[in-house]
Amino acid sequence: MSTTDTTSRADHSAPPPPRRSRRTEVLENRPVNLDGFVEEWPEVGMVAMDSPYDPAPSVRVEGGVIVEMDGRERADFDFLDQFIADHAIDVTATEKAMALDPVEIAHLLVDPKVSRREVLDISRGLTPAALLEVVKTMNVVEMMMALQKMRARRTPANQAHSTSARDNPVQVAADAAEGALRGFRELETTLGVVRYAPLVAIALQVGAQAAVPGALTQCALEEATELELGMRGITAYAETISVYGTESVFCDGDDTPWSKTFLASAYASRGIKMRFTSGTGSEVQMGNAEGRSMLYLEIRCILVTRGAGVQGLQNGSISCIGVPGAVPAGIRAVLAENLIASTVGLECASGNDQSFSHSDMRRTARLLPQLLPGTDFICSGYSAVPNYDNMFAGSNLDSEDYDDWNVIQRDLQVDGALRHVGEAEILAARNRAARALQGVFAHLDLPPITDREIDAVTYAHGSKELPLRDVLEDLKGAQSVMDRGITGLDIVRGLDAAGFPDMAESFLGVLRHRVSGDLLHTAAILTPELETLSAVNDANDYAGPGTGYRPTGARWEEMKRLRHVVSAQNPEEEVG
Repeated sequence: MSTTDTTSRADHSAPPPPRRSRRTEVLENRPVNLDGFVEEWPEVGMVAMDSPYDPAPSVRVEGGVIVEMDGRERADFDFLDQFIADHAIDVTATEKAMALDPVEIAHLLVDPKVSRREVLDISRGLTPAALLEVVKTMNVVEMMMALQKMRARRTPANQAHSTSARDNPVQVAADAAEGALRGFRELETTLGVVRYAPLVAIALQVGAQAAVPGALTQCALEEATELELGMRGITAYAETISVYGTESVFCDGDDTPWSKTFLASAYASRGIKMRFTSGTGSEVQMGNAEGRSMLYLEIRCILVTRGAGVQGLQNGSISCIGVPGAVPAGIRAVLAENLIASTVGLECASGNDQSFSHSDMRRTARLLPQLLPGTDFICSGYSAVPNYDNMFAGSNLDSEDYDDWNVIQRDLQVDGALRHVGEAEILAARNRAARALQGVFAHLDLPPITDREIDAVTYAHGSKELPLRDVLEDLKGAQSVMDRGITGLDIVRGLDAAGFPDMAESFLGVLRHRVSGDLLHTAAILTPELETLSAVNDANDYAGPGTGYRPTGARWEEMKRLRHVVSAQNPEEEVG
């Protein structure tokens, strides 16, 4: 028999390939199937919040000192255990609080008849393992009910990213102005080229005051430069001070809880608002979770933050969201970490700031647990630019999602702290911010901003539509800002000299709040009238139906207005 005959017979006898369902093929091509999913692996910490290796809750106090916590004797404490035991847990309350059943504490969290103050009195005595056991008894809806009561500030707010893929300061200023106009009370930037930081930080600060005064700004960098910009008054707050849940990962950055506390005190000494940053999944991502669940390790970070005396925490997995997002119940764990941060009395900037899914439905599902109950900052980074310009690696939402966000607010009568703004008002704000920055740069003898750039940034969607700047001259100018010791007061003088006295007065008002220390109150923001709003004078008073914050009156009327709302009497007429 020839070779050809053998091959022919083999081909004839081979089974046909299995026929695939057309419906399966359609589902396979859905965007959600581009996401990554992985099975649980508790031994390396690849589990959201229910690991067999997490410790059982326990505490023992002798002579006013915690000598045993969560099954570990004091002699065996790592430095996180020691810091938490000595600085984050109230030894006078811990044994009584730890005697309560986790389900009972969960009931207190959900029950609107139990005040936030009563829950805080208990939470100050709970160990990390005890807090974990409490939230493990709660489903997502129960956590949302609890979060509605436990957030620090009565009025929810929002934070935006204002960045540029080309580190273009003119773009950053214009986008900051639009962001403040749309309702953001904090604006954050970062850089592709770190040496650009002084110019971009100045641009962010100028743009933030161009349309609606009082938005606070920060420039997220390595800690020394970030602190120096804050001390000079070029930025008003900081949040990229990371803490971790295992000793080995914490040490990886040459840090300890004590060194982070010292850094926090440096910010506080100058009246600069500051919060730490942490999030489920960071220890797994850095390869040393010590076999604990992601949420258990995050709770340790939360208690380190409280022990350090810092007023708030940016958490919600943040840049690690792909890790919990890949395992079962991972997004539930993210909500749980937000709830625990609020439950121990911290301001919570609750994430929603990092791209993690190709699915629009899944992106919305990740957002709603924070949007519906409200948090101190629903997004700790809604991208106020198209995501291709977002130097934080892209956000869960960007400038193309504004209308969707506003419609959801209107549909559900839920305040996500944003507003629809007409195009004429947006164009005026963007143009004014760019012209003001042009004047400040001229006053400070920095590289010039041309009228062509101002016109382009007024109408542009992103950096791809803007003229290129002379990067070398910009970098020289940025270095000169540092070399000449330029401060926030120099920016105030520049705004006044350039013919923008109202912006100068607004920025000076922000600096005055720094001196007064008002921004150090838990969950502090500035209103457009430059008044401090915080957990001190705007404490969350939710106590069940008919109480607490809810959008009514002028705010609700504002939320009703959208881009294409038509008159009920005349459907041809738009009234939005």
